[in-house]
Amino acid sequence: MMRNSWMYLVLGGALALGAGNVRAQGEPGADGPPPPPMGGPMELMGFEGMHGGKAVKGAPFSATSNSETTQTLQDGTVIHRTSTGALYRDSEGRSRREVTFSGVGALAAEGGARNMVSISDPVAGVHYMLNPDKKVAHKMTFRAHGGAGANGDKAEAFHQKMEAREQSEVASGVLKTESLGTQMINGVNAQGTRTTHTIAAGKIGNDKAIQVVSERWYSLDLQTVVKSTRTDPRFGTTTFSLTNIQKAAPAASLFAVPADYTVKEGGMGGPGRHGPGHHGGPSPADAPAPVTSN
Repeated sequence: MMRNSWMYLVLGGALALGAGNVRAQGEPGADGPPPPPMGGPMELMGFEGMHGGKAVKGAPFSATSNSETTQTLQDGTVIHRTSTGALYRDSEGRSRREVTFSGVGALAAEGGARNMVSISDPVAGVHYMLNPDKKVAHKMTFRAHGGAGANGDKAEAFHQKMEAREQSEVASGVLKTESLGTQMINGVNAQGTRTTHTIAAGKIGNDKAIQVVSERWYSLDLQTVVKSTRTDPRFGTTTFSLTNIQKAAPAASLFAVPADYTVKEGGMGGPGRHGPGHHGGPSPADAPAPVTSN
């Protein structure tokens, strides 16, 4: 059980960062592309476009997401990981993400794919991570301009630290950004940006400089990333794309926790909970288990 819980903790952390940085539409930076992602794992898990965590109103859509990472080892062995999913957002900024991924960590050893579902509701100020297998919804509250309690404060501090580091790297020439212009990507207009991060020789024991190159295509209409590619010589190439994009309001039921789910307060492993037949604190037996896809 503990061997598998890492997946939920990582995804829960990604949700906390997203919730902790929610900005109301119209604040500075709300109309431009979000900063570059922290790395390949978030794209692989279907969280590309989530970085920056702003609430977007008046731009509903639904789409299919696809991510994959290909890594070639020195002996020629190729490691291939994939994730597929669906993204939904309504006119009020509520969003839902469904992700099915395989070949990641302990999942590769156990075989099969796993499903995760998250719901973000900036109107109510809550975030849910759903476990369909046990019909449990882990709930985390957040503020419109901040985070979810102590965890949200830490997420905001981390975000500010990353922004300061990025500005410093741009000033020193370690990080370079260039525009790729505007193209039609999977049916929507998107602005392209290429970011090159150089790891100087000797920085991590490397005898030569390493360049990590990211290309992202961001839709101003949808205010989300619709395509990205990240190439890192150490970890391979990760691609992400949205397809089957529909600019229509999804069903309202997608943004609500099903009535037969138990809701546990405080996020993953939180201190309290409520729901049918549950009282008091959490039990180790309630720890989330991976969900086998149908």
